Amino acid sequence: MRKKIVLLGPYPPPYGGVSIYISTLFELLKNRGVQLWTFGDEEVSGPNVRFMRDKRRQLVPLLLREGRGARIADCTHFLVDYPSLLVPLWVGLKALLRFEWLKIMHDGSLPSRYKGFGLFRRALFRLAIRSVTEFIAVSEELEHWMKDEIGVRQNVTVIRSLLPNSHLAAQGSLPAPLESALRPYFERRKRVCSIGFFIPAYGLKHVADAIETLRQETGVDIGLVLLDGHFVTDMAYQFDVLRDRDWVTVLTKVPHSVVFQILKRSDVFVRTFGLESYGLSRIEAIWCGLPVVATRAGETRGMLLYDFGDLDGLVTQLKRALFDKPVEEINAWAARYQQEANANLSSITRKLGVIN
Repeated sequence: MRKKIVLLGPYPPPYGGVSIYISTLFELLKNRGVQLWTFGDEEVSGPNVRFMRDKRRQLVPLLLREGRGARIADCTHFLVDYPSLLVPLWVGLKALLRFEWLKIMHDGSLPSRYKGFGLFRRALFRLAIRSVTEFIAVSEELEHWMKDEIGVRQNVTVIRSLLPNSHLAAQGSLPAPLESALRPYFERRKRVCSIGFFIPAYGLKHVADAIETLRQETGVDIGLVLLDGHFVTDMAYQFDVLRDRDWVTVLTKVPHSVVFQILKRSDVFVRTFGLESYGLSRIEAIWCGLPVVATRAGETRGMLLYDFGDLDGLVTQLKRALFDKPVEEINAWAARYQQEANANLSSITRKLGVIN
């Protein structure tokens, strides 16, 4: 009997890396019998889709109805990354329903956050880790941390989160409201795009400060568009980033397909997150032909790098990206990443047990 295969995780919006991964993977596999159990800000419907408005209350009934003997690929945050009181119930039901728990580890901040876990949260984390059937990590750093520091004994396979994306080749104009909102940005002489959340760990203030420095040094009208995932916001930090900077445009909950159109009309992409596990947006920018300035975290090949928080280093690399030729040939890296995306899809398909 064929085993039921389930993708469990968030669906955009909000447009974070994990939700993009889940939505992309499901689109690629939905015609091959894979189910999607998901949650997000907007309801998703369709064949083999189970949407949960209240994931913590609805997940257990859904699991009881449809989870027996399934192979569940888990990309949630509340069972391992931020372990909740749902963990003991989930673990108990795993034994009762005999489902396989394939945990896909995305969160590059987990190793640093784990150090701050209290005794109770560590106990929940350890219970969850011991109960996972097998792991997929999106980076070698996460793999090494799990094996060497956490002592995971189960199989850990590294499969990066980069997947082929059908939106890349999409052409056409932006929706009229977005085109209007972006008009000041598009009219700037140089245009820089960045993606993240308005919290200090994402470093959006760093890129705004760096561009302000370059505007003063060069006299060039440089605009910045910040695509805010809108999952979490520090209002005081956001005010500090935007204060007296009319050359900054902020957009929230921008559909993933539209992001590609914005990237193609920009000059540089900057990713300032210091705890990147992989960094899908970096590669998507390269696919759109942009030089990428990024922190030394996650994927870094073919990019102009600086250390998180090093404003002088960020200014230097931004200046190179804006006014000089990129260090690497962007088209060559784009082709290489496309090959890797196809290979990743093959690897995750095999690991999930999807039958052609």
